[in-house]
Amino acid sequence: MPRQALAALLLLAPSAAFLLAFSYWPVLYVAVESLTAGRGGADLGNYARLFADPHFAQAVRNNLVYAVGTIAPSVTLALLFALALRDSTRLNAMLRTLLVMPLLIPLVAAAALFSFVLLPGQGLLDWYLARLGIAATNWLGDPDLALGSIIALTVWKNTGYYMLFFIAGLAAVPQELLDAAKIDGARALARFRHVTLPMLGPTFGFVLPIALLNALTQVDHVVTLTQGGPSDSTSLLLYYIYQQAAQNDDPGLAAAATLISVAALLALSLGTFRALDRGIHYAS
Repeated sequence: MPRQALAALLLLAPSAAFLLAFSYWPVLYVAVESLTAGRGGADLGNYARLFADPHFAQAVRNNLVYAVGTIAPSVTLALLFALALRDSTRLNAMLRTLLVMPLLIPLVAAAALFSFVLLPGQGLLDWYLARLGIAATNWLGDPDLALGSIIALTVWKNTGYYMLFFIAGLAAVPQELLDAAKIDGARALARFRHVTLPMLGPTFGFVLPIALLNALTQVDHVVTLTQGGPSDSTSLLLYYIYQQAAQNDDPGLAAAATLISVAALLALSLGTFRALDRGIHYAS
């Protein structure tokens, strides 16, 4: 073997070892575990039990609602805030800092904070609503409101994070294109639709998969606030997996649910990339 090739292999060996130990081997282990004989028998018994489990179906529905309810508002608000605060002024810098501050708070701490805000009758939200004559509401104890409360927390937590990427994307939009459109008589909305928005394609191509990943992997607030209740109304896929693995001692079912979740996330991410790639315009 040539000396240069041997040197390259030696340099790559530590990274390859870490990838094998912490990326590929866990995936292989979960795949094997999902096919291991357990309560449901061998082969595909775990998957049969998974798709027959009404709690899994409820978790899937909740996660779909949670994904739509968090991604659409947070990305839209992030873009609007980025457009409003794109200029580098002292006031904008202060407002950017306020919007980004939730990013610095761990999700568990943010959930603990919201538990006091949403406390029935005594929380900050009910205190202000009482001054308007609105009766106290059990935001986390009502099955019709609990998931919405979790969604509100997530939107508050993630909007500032996504805003940072849109501010960076707006900075990369060539000013000469905007000036040319303005000279041609295009109004602000037309310039945004036909110039700015297409040029933000690469930013959307990064933010949306990250938002999808967050919608499937953020579960700390559910554990802290509701533990999937009431009546499974806030049980998300990752919390369902945690329940099967840690509480019900059913690793085969948890592994099957994990593979299904990862496959769905991969399919959605690839679909998002392909859909956005058709309309992406890169600045030269």
